[in-house]
Amino acid sequence: MYATDDPRSTLTPASASPPDHDAAIAAAQYVDLGRLLSPDAATPDGRTAVVRAQNVVLAHTAARAGDDLDNGTPAGELAVVVTDDSPAFTVHLDGEEHLIDEPGLVVVPPGASRLAVHGGGPLVRLFETGEQPWRDRAVNAQAYAVDHPRVAPLRRWPEPVGGRAVRFYPLAGVHDEPGRFGRIFRTRSFMVNFLPPQEGPRDPRKLSPHTHDDFEQLSLAVRGAYVHHIRTPWLNDSTGWRDDEHVTLGSPSLAVIPPPTVHTSAAVDPGVNQLIDIFSPPRADFSAKPGWVLNADDYPAP
Repeated sequence: MYATDDPRSTLTPASASPPDHDAAIAAAQYVDLGRLLSPDAATPDGRTAVVRAQNVVLAHTAARAGDDLDNGTPAGELAVVVTDDSPAFTVHLDGEEHLIDEPGLVVVPPGASRLAVHGGGPLVRLFETGEQPWRDRAVNAQAYAVDHPRVAPLRRWPEPVGGRAVRFYPLAGVHDEPGRFGRIFRTRSFMVNFLPPQEGPRDPRKLSPHTHDDFEQLSLAVRGAYVHHIRTPWLNDSTGWRDDEHVTLGSPSLAVIPPPTVHTSAAVDPGVNQLIDIFSPPRADFSAKPGWVLNADDYPAP
């Protein structure tokens, strides 16, 4: 459903057949992260909002200097999304220290780790939903009391080249290129696309409604405001039909968009607007486009 000149128009679905064509279509979820935070809380836990999708848990922390963010002991990698507004922090793992002081994506290998924060601002961590302490904290946990049958389960992609290590992929120096969609990085379990900041509202005559066959999209608004337009296809059972949705969210916020809804998002703030899209597992279609995944040499496709 992309325009024919859109670089995504030649993409194929992530799999030939989704888990269950006949299952009911889940509802989209819209989360105002700012309302979930307690900005005056003394501890970082009180300033952390946790939301989940089928395969990924997102923890958004309004961090302060001196915070010590305990990641627990994940069995899989975790990722830290670092934006222009994020503070500097140090990753502590196995006696090693890694200072992060610019925007990009940090990948932390399995095992006990923590983040020592050196300033104030948002930090976003991504965990697999197999991490029960994080999964159970999600404000929308009940929405996934039963797995969504239209969403393909997470199967980790191959081990990174070079083995276990903290890896940082900075955005500095990554410029927009014609034909490439955003700035995409992947891990074994996640794909993160830093879409470029946009000045002012999106042209309403140039939207890009489309569908996903078997995976959810998490759209994280980090600046500005967006209207998320969602259309649920009609199935044979009319009791499950839904009206079109046009939901406006500021930042920080998260929209969880289920398959196979038709969706597009439009920036509406007169200032700077920016979205970061998150997928789990990594998208096979994006990964198949030469040059789109910027750290593909570290994280091979299956």
